[in-house]
Amino acid sequence: MRHFNNLILASKSPRRKQLLEDVGLDFEVKTIDFDETFPEDMDAMKVAEFLAIEKNKVHREAFVKGTIITSDTIVLFNNRILGKPKDRAEAKSVLTLLSGKIHQVISGVCISDGNKQISFSNLTEVKFRHLDEEEISHYIKIAPPLDKAGSYGIQDWIGLIGVEWIKGSYYNVVGLPVDEVYDVLKNEF
Repeated sequence: MRHFNNLILASKSPRRKQLLEDVGLDFEVKTIDFDETFPEDMDAMKVAEFLAIEKNKVHREAFVKGTIITSDTIVLFNNRILGKPKDRAEAKSVLTLLSGKIHQVISGVCISDGNKQISFSNLTEVKFRHLDEEEISHYIKIAPPLDKAGSYGIQDWIGLIGVEWIKGSYYNVVGLPVDEVYDVLKNEF
């Protein structure tokens, strides 16, 4: 297994942390609060990568040494960004909206080491089968998805029973296209 010196995951996401641990990377988690705003007229397909780059800049200023990985994941439905729900009612509304339909999950990633910076986006399409009100309510009760873009986690109960198919990286939907991250680290850093 390759060893990367002073690898930093700049993310509070327990899912991203677990994915990098599962790959066997030795890293530290270091985070700084970040204002996740973006230009209102920005193409929705570019938002996740833009946010990952901006997060990386903030972390690079604080942690001069090391290789920093930042990421942001958004859910798109009809070119509308579905962020983290503010409460259970909004989560229910979003899941009702996605029920029986296809949406896109885009993760933007930025990796930098002080000498270079590489960023990319990864897109996965997800199709939910029809979810009835009882299923949606049950999910929100057992695993409130308030920290998840699009109001769900594919690795959660709702993903197990509700995802009809995906086209692209499963791990991208979890929150980090870890195969692509590993490839960039291996070949560029």
